[in-house]
Amino acid sequence: MKSSHISPPRLLCAIIFFALPLAFAAPARAQGQRCGVAKDFMVQALERIKIGSNDEVADGLELLKHANQVCISLGDAWYYRSLFEQKLGQAAKANYSLSKAKEFGSQAMNEGANPFILAAPPPPKGSPNLQAKLPAVAKKWALVVGISQFSDPALNLRYTSKDAKDFAALLLDPKYGRFQPANVHTLADDQVTTRRLKEELNWLARMAGEDDLVVIFVATHGTARSQDTADVNYVVTSDTDLQSEDSLFATALPMVELSDIVRTRVKARRTAIFLDTCHSAGATSTLPERATGLADSAPSASALERIRQGVGRAILASSQEDQVSFEGPPFQNGYFTHFLLAALRQNNGMDTIEQVYAYVRDELPKAVSAQVQAQRSVSLKNGASPPPKQATQIPVLSISESGADIVLGVSTSAN
Repeated sequence: MKSSHISPPRLLCAIIFFALPLAFAAPARAQGQRCGVAKDFMVQALERIKIGSNDEVADGLELLKHANQVCISLGDAWYYRSLFEQKLGQAAKANYSLSKAKEFGSQAMNEGANPFILAAPPPPKGSPNLQAKLPAVAKKWALVVGISQFSDPALNLRYTSKDAKDFAALLLDPKYGRFQPANVHTLADDQVTTRRLKEELNWLARMAGEDDLVVIFVATHGTARSQDTADVNYVVTSDTDLQSEDSLFATALPMVELSDIVRTRVKARRTAIFLDTCHSAGATSTLPERATGLADSAPSASALERIRQGVGRAILASSQEDQVSFEGPPFQNGYFTHFLLAALRQNNGMDTIEQVYAYVRDELPKAVSAQVQAQRSVSLKNGASPPPKQATQIPVLSISESGADIVLGVSTSAN
């Protein structure tokens, strides 16, 4: 969303509070609201699972039980209950929960989802193969997403679609990315629905083998349910419904679904994820963009920790949780994407993800600081409310403990 400020931040974010007493709602509407709340409890339960300890499972199970108390017909919650109970050795309860999942129907069950299975598990601690050299990259695959147009026009962004197209163009450039055109799927329009995005993530999971390289780039709004937990993040898609708190979280894509596909289904032992979904909160609450009722949030540290589990996972987020992401002049991109593209062109695309991060980390905050000062000067001159002096944008890298260096421009053995 844009304002009259020079280079305004892309303040997107979530946490919408609507109070609609159930007593005045139609029965179907009330049931829908309860099931929306129940889905949020289910997502929180899945976010609890990072290493799969009994404490994590027990905490998650309580949330799943609460989800079914709120909405007894939520089949996915029953299915995950069966997995959590099985993990805790509660076989009889697990069988009962599975029967309820079959009764009500469960998409997660049909997909064989399981948050306790890592598609690329690390070797045991202390293993001599912990830092073993991986074979050469066989094939490279990429899903590039940038959403600029939303069902609510107030959320529209200016550069996110262009960011995705420019990132995809770099991947396809034979000088830098060296990806095969058929292996790069780009979604950069107003039809990036939650269903379409999940289908494309499933495409990645089906196609990529363990010796392949996978790249995911997502630029859109991001949300957090901070009134419940800082660990739950959502990705806003073009068809996300913002009419109420419950419809928002029923129609946005939970970050946990993206992370579970990466954790449990993407077998590639080199996977790089770039997230420009984070724009938050208190420090910018006086900006005009706040009027939409949204307050963006970057993926929490806990969410990033969850995604990086396994071998060869690297997640680079555009900002920290309490920061906004900037876009526009003097660049024709989001600031994060501008410097990410510049970093990926260094050394003809052959820098490691750590070297790419170091470049973005050094250059991005300096550019944002200069822009904030320019904004403050213009705002004060025009009598408008200036952005806070402390506004900055620092990218965050979370990376697996084991696995080979990730290099996007590497040539493949299949070529």
